[in-house]
Amino acid sequence: MNRYIFILLLISAYCHSQKKDDIESQIKSFYDHSLTKGKSYDWLEHLSNQIGGRLSGSLNAERAVFWSKEELENLGLDRVWLEPVMVPKWVRGNFEYASIESSAGNSINVPICALGGSVATPNKGIRAEVIEIQSIDELEKIGRDIITGKIIFFNRPMDPKLINTFSSYSGSVDQRTRGAEVAIKYGAKAVLVRSMNLKNDDFPHTGSMYYGNVKLKNRIPAAAISTNGANLLSSMLKLDPKLKFFIKQNCQNYPDVLSHNVIGEIKGSLYPEKIILVGAHLDSWDLGDGSHDDGAGVVQSMEVLNQFISLGIKPKHTLRVVLFMNEENGLRGAKKYAENTKKKGEFHLFALESDAGGFTPRGFSFNSSDIIFNKIKLWKKYFEPYYISEFSKGGGGADINPLKPSGTVLAGLRPDSQRYFDYHHSSNDTFDAINKRELELGAATMSSLIFLVDTFGF
Repeated sequence: MNRYIFILLLISAYCHSQKKDDIESQIKSFYDHSLTKGKSYDWLEHLSNQIGGRLSGSLNAERAVFWSKEELENLGLDRVWLEPVMVPKWVRGNFEYASIESSAGNSINVPICALGGSVATPNKGIRAEVIEIQSIDELEKIGRDIITGKIIFFNRPMDPKLINTFSSYSGSVDQRTRGAEVAIKYGAKAVLVRSMNLKNDDFPHTGSMYYGNVKLKNRIPAAAISTNGANLLSSMLKLDPKLKFFIKQNCQNYPDVLSHNVIGEIKGSLYPEKIILVGAHLDSWDLGDGSHDDGAGVVQSMEVLNQFISLGIKPKHTLRVVLFMNEENGLRGAKKYAENTKKKGEFHLFALESDAGGFTPRGFSFNSSDIIFNKIKLWKKYFEPYYISEFSKGGGGADINPLKPSGTVLAGLRPDSQRYFDYHHSSNDTFDAINKRELELGAATMSSLIFLVDTFGF
């Protein structure tokens, strides 16, 4: 081998090794900083305990908007602004009441909650017989003659055999989102849905539901029943199929109101026209304080920019944080953001969303071409010292998904999901369910991926 070629190869190998060492050192600094000087846990404590549940259109949602804008401004970003968006306003009203009536004068109270977007019951409530089914398809088999005037009870549980709990959720959530719309066609008086939860407990889990094109006067109330309540109702129906169920709820839908996405950015030093986005949704349901869904993602996304500034890292690309409004019941913020970026001709190279809880990070899912995914997989070695091993093809997140048609590579943080649906959309999604260290590890993991995208591109 020519001695000069040999020397060049040695120099190249040395430079590659040096760059690898530099990257590993930088990633270590993200974890060190997040675990010792990060702001994510304190931010979340304020968002959860001082502001609370942030349902779109509520006063708390707007308090969260102005709080997060102020915190981003305090970081010293190059720019922070609010993006107006009209959002639905649904109010739960007085808390719901339900009971199983086994015989005249004998009843057992069970925990329920109205589904988001549902109409109220009449003032005196609804008392009717119950038909238990496992799927929407069963409605047609039973027929209108039998269903008319009854309460339909969708009792298909999340599949416990699926290790990926989000797959289990996807396999059962249609009865919550579409159950009432279809049951109306068969004359049902109300709809009761087993909570989307793998644990047997007394917490009903709310979530969005839709009536489609059903006229307002024809809509029926829809509620979730806790898993323990569902098990009890199912067992009692086997003993007495003619028992009555009573439900009362006072929720109301109002005209759309003005809200905002919260956006901040650090301008790129080399490619300011190319945007790397990190984000989460600022709204939450009203039952708890939304610490896991999605307060954790909000503060982790804010922490990414905090770390770049605190550690003196000048990104090559523009690094932008977006806190989306109205993911839970409409995705209005996500749609408005994508619409506005298209009008402005902005190019998003990459978008990362955190919307799977504040548990121990396990890795990421990516929505990209195979060529890009194979390149990303080469970065897996940088995460192995932190026990991050899951790099898979899949969805990025509901809020960033509207950016996909423009060619943006999408990614989602994937924490351990086994406990997530114990809290999702329920009153026990509160700050005391957050583990500080797990939350901070997630923030550092997100910063590391953003750093690698900024360093290597695609």
